[in-house]
Amino acid sequence: MNLLVAIVLGLIQGLTEFIPISSTAHLTIFGELFGTIDHSHPEQWTAFIAIIQLGTLFSVLWYFRREIYEIPTAFLRENLGKNRLAFSRQSLNSRLGWFVIIGSLPIMTIGLALKKIIEGDFTKSLTVIAISLIVLALILLLAEKIAKLRKSEKDLTFWDALVVGLAQCVALIPGSSRSGTTITAGLFLGMNRSTAARFSFLLSIPAIFASGVLQFYQALSFVSAGEWFSILVATLVSAISGYFAIDFLIKYLKKHSTYIFIFYRIIIGIAILIFIYAK
Repeated sequence: MNLLVAIVLGLIQGLTEFIPISSTAHLTIFGELFGTIDHSHPEQWTAFIAIIQLGTLFSVLWYFRREIYEIPTAFLRENLGKNRLAFSRQSLNSRLGWFVIIGSLPIMTIGLALKKIIEGDFTKSLTVIAISLIVLALILLLAEKIAKLRKSEKDLTFWDALVVGLAQCVALIPGSSRSGTTITAGLFLGMNRSTAARFSFLLSIPAIFASGVLQFYQALSFVSAGEWFSILVATLVSAISGYFAIDFLIKYLKKHSTYIFIFYRIIIGIAILIFIYAK
């Protein structure tokens, strides 16, 4: 992988990880175009994606740096020791800590259970990606149509956290989008768009961290020394572009719907299917 390809892939990862258009879909499309996916060893591409996702992990950690400090601090203070408070009396930050934990349980268990499938060639299939882009776009469209948009962070419940966490597992299907599935679930649950996006991003932290660290460890055995520089460059670019993508989406959803992303997903999905079957 040359340096230019690494920069482009890092930029794609950062811009599409947090916007509900699927980073995996776009990375796989461009990976096919650049000829960087070895279908005889698909786990290598999976590892590459997971490693450069660490760049977007840095993005979300930096963007939510205040919350990253305040949520664990409040959670530990209000749940441990002699000053422990009943859940109903806990602060918003402490409750958010509980919600992130509950919401992370599904992906931690289901993700490990489906590890072999995720690493396999199924997740590199352009047909699967195209269908997923379209189907999830239609589900998001339905969510937009019936969303009540009333819930803010202070209104979240354990049920909300669990449902959004289960929705995050759907993102294991290539083309669905982690932010897309979780924001969609948030809308179905009555969250306003900004709250759905913020909780989606907070919930992504444990998942991206676990996936990236695990794949980084496994990648040590089959990534050549010459490839690490390109991977590091792609990771750095994804970190920078990811920060701006988060900022853009949160501000955008305060005033706009997700319709532009819905239409984009459908157009890209149809274009991929036409490309595949026109060969």
